[in-house]
Amino acid sequence: MVFGQVVIGPPGSGKTTYCEGMVQYLSALGRQVAVVNLDPANETLPYEAAADIRSLISLKGASEQCGLGPNGALIYCLEYLEANFDWLEEQFRALSEHYVLIDMPGQVELYTCHKSVRTVVQRLIKLNHRLTAVHLVDAHHCADPAKFISVLLVTLSTMVQLELPQVNVLSKVDLVEAYGNLDFSLDFYTDVLDPSRLLPLLQQSHGNSSFAERHASLNARIVELVEDFSLVNFATLNISDKDSVSRVLQSIDKANGYVFGASDLGADVGIFTCAAGVPEWDDERVGSVQERYMRDTDLSELLEPGGAKP
Repeated sequence: MVFGQVVIGPPGSGKTTYCEGMVQYLSALGRQVAVVNLDPANETLPYEAAADIRSLISLKGASEQCGLGPNGALIYCLEYLEANFDWLEEQFRALSEHYVLIDMPGQVELYTCHKSVRTVVQRLIKLNHRLTAVHLVDAHHCADPAKFISVLLVTLSTMVQLELPQVNVLSKVDLVEAYGNLDFSLDFYTDVLDPSRLLPLLQQSHGNSSFAERHASLNARIVELVEDFSLVNFATLNISDKDSVSRVLQSIDKANGYVFGASDLGADVGIFTCAAGVPEWDDERVGSVQERYMRDTDLSELLEPGGAKP
């Protein structure tokens, strides 16, 4: 049995950096950790991969042989992996004593509507491997209502498509306001509290343009869909902050069952205690992050979007 994480997310969300940082943190905890690179477009790896899809198929070769563009070639590589699953099964068999991080490609279609990744991870699950999807999203998308609504849709689609335990993470939270101040407090975005409150902000930003009119109903339906499923929420992560990494790891260990079925640092019990700790209150989980990485603000500024008081 292998415990591990399937690290997914859009391009630039920090998947490879996450794997590098998590390897260092897990190693410090005493876990025997390995990374499996399943992104054929990942040309420079900052970590030593225990298994690499590029030894099975080349993205450039797939593109040239099949006359495909970058996206088509990437999909072809994952379909080839699905057809040659025995290669991946052999790699996991060699890593049976390891905690495994799977570094995945950044093409969102692979997790929202294409079947190959889902088929591969479900086959690994049937081999009794305990995997959790870790979905990374840039935290600065919170500063743009339109982008955050799209993030909610992509996240929900991924959860439904993959059918895995999934921990959603706002990565690079130290840059959460790099492109502008947030309209609400951070827990609005982490807990997805009443996302319909984003709709008036979209109208304000686009005015009465034809674009706004065409997409107003679509945005409203997306928000309604997210609220109906009531599945999406986010942890926050600064990969260079060990306390932040510990909080995220705690959620992941609960999701894949490591907290109940493995031990760290040579402990002689089957209960994981090193990163789990005691439950956090919301002011510790979100409030401390907001205080550290967001602009100073008083409570009245958070009651209405844009800082307007009621």
